[in-house]
Amino acid sequence: FGVNKRGDEILLETTQIKQRLPFIDLIRGITIIEMISYHFLWDLVYLYNADIPWYKSHGAYIWQQSICWTFILLAGFSWHLGKKHMKRGLWAFGGVVVSLVTAIVLPNDRVRYGVLTLIGSCILIWILLDKVLKKIPAGVGVSVSFVLFLILRSWTKQDPIQLSDNLLNVTWLKSVLAYIGFPQAGFSSTDYFPLLPWIFLFATGYFLYSFLQEKGLINRLFGKWKVPGINFLGKHSLIIYMIHQPICYVVAFLVSEIL
Repeated sequence: FGVNKRGDEILLETTQIKQRLPFIDLIRGITIIEMISYHFLWDLVYLYNADIPWYKSHGAYIWQQSICWTFILLAGFSWHLGKKHMKRGLWAFGGVVVSLVTAIVLPNDRVRYGVLTLIGSCILIWILLDKVLKKIPAGVGVSVSFVLFLILRSWTKQDPIQLSDNLLNVTWLKSVLAYIGFPQAGFSSTDYFPLLPWIFLFATGYFLYSFLQEKGLINRLFGKWKVPGINFLGKHSLIIYMIHQPICYVVAFLVSEIL
C-alpha cells in the first residue's frame, strides 16, 4: 500500500462493510433477552401482584433505560446496513398495533408512542434527512446529537407547552404534542418514547457508525463474535418484540398460580 496504506484500508472497508455485523446482532440479542426478562417481571408485579421490591427501585429503572437506549442507538447505527428503509420504517410502526392491543386488553396500562413507534418514525424521517446529514462531520454529529439528547431529556420533563382549556379539548392536537414530546395533563403510557429527546439518541447511533467507518473500525469491532441462539434473536428482534408479550403474560400467570 505504500504511504497511503491507512487511507486505502479505510477506503476498502467503506466498500466492503458486511450487511450483517455479527457483534451487532449479538448485542441486540442480549438486549432482547433483557427486555423479555424485564417485561416478564412487569407482568408478575403489576398484573399478578408479585412482591418484588427491587423491581420498583432506581436500579430497575436504570436497567430498563439501558435496554431502551441500546435498542435506539443500534437502530440509528444500523440505518447504514440496510437499503429497504421504507419497509423497515413501516414494519417498525408495529408500535401502532401494540397500542391498539394494549388499549383493548390493558386499558389502564396501555402503550402510547412506545419504542417501536419511535424507531419507525426515526427511520422514515431519515429517508428525508440522510443526504443532508451525510454532509455533517461524523465526530461533530455524534457529539452534538448526544449533548442535545441529554439536554432535552431533562428539559422536556418540565412540560414547557401548556394548552388553553379550549385547545385541551382538541384530541388530535394533544396527541401530536405527546408524539413530539410535550404530553399534556391526563396523558399516560407504560412505554413512552416521544421524538424529543429520543430522536437525538437515534442520531447519535447514526453518526457513530459514520465516525467508526471513517476510522476503518466497523468490521474490526463488529465483524466477529457470534453466539448461536443469541445472534438468532438479534437477527429477528422485531418479530420477537411483537410476539413476546402475550407469551410473557401466560408464563407470568402460570408462575403466579404456582407461587
